[in-house]
Amino acid sequence: MFKKILLLFILLFLVGCKATKPVIITTKKVPVKPKSQVVNTTKKPNIAKPLYAKPEKQEQNNQETEVIVSTSKTVVTNEVIKAYISQFKDIAMGNMKNYGIPASIILAQGILESGAGVGDLAISANNHFGIKCHEGWTGESVRHDDDSEQECFRKYNYPSESFKDHAIFLTGRSRYAKLFALQKGDYKAWAKGLRTAGYATDPRYPDKLISYIERYNLHQYDNQVLDVNYVSNEKQLVEELTLETKKSKREDLALYEVQKGDTFYSISKKFNLMVDELKRINNLSNNILSIGQKLIVK
Repeated sequence: MFKKILLLFILLFLVGCKATKPVIITTKKVPVKPKSQVVNTTKKPNIAKPLYAKPEKQEQNNQETEVIVSTSKTVVTNEVIKAYISQFKDIAMGNMKNYGIPASIILAQGILESGAGVGDLAISANNHFGIKCHEGWTGESVRHDDDSEQECFRKYNYPSESFKDHAIFLTGRSRYAKLFALQKGDYKAWAKGLRTAGYATDPRYPDKLISYIERYNLHQYDNQVLDVNYVSNEKQLVEELTLETKKSKREDLALYEVQKGDTFYSISKKFNLMVDELKRINNLSNNILSIGQKLIVK
């Protein structure tokens, strides 16, 4: 009996202890990510720097810029002048063969007189040599300030016509006859002779031409022509040029407007010409034709 009472007492004591002991609940603490603080900031846009800005600037700095003053004031770079030479060197060499004017002189005058093709007269009238109307000119013309206000200058449909007229202009005037007696390819004598004959009033005209010839090695085109069966008889050349000029003045040039589907071959057949002759009389060196282009077909 005593044992039962003791056992009951122990049980009650244990139950009482459990009732008074605080219950501790253990849970695994999950790490709480700190709240991201919202800050109103403006993120700088990631603007990529232009990849070619610096090289372009360097390229521009490497280009020589000069002011060409003739019938207008034109600012050009050496790249513009090189492009001009590349475009018209074949015509210049063709005129040297046909008329006896050094290709280097033709190109140098073209650069100077036309501002390398971007001068006012070159743009508005395809006039690359500053040739004024003069007595007897019956073609189109434009007015332009030069030595005097609103002087009359010749206007052409294409630059090639200007190059051909420049050759006819020099060969058809007696004041330039002495130039054709000079040694072939003597660009310095030609430059000085043009000034003496009255082509330009600028006393530095010869120096400017010579400068362009030597800076851009234009004399190489004279050498190319001189190496290919060039006429060496001075007297015969002058006589032939005089006859050709007179013949050109007598004959009215027939023009043909290029139509869709035309080729050099079809046009040459239509007017009983050889393709090479058709190109030669139009001062053309490639096979490109454009609709509306006017060709001399005699």
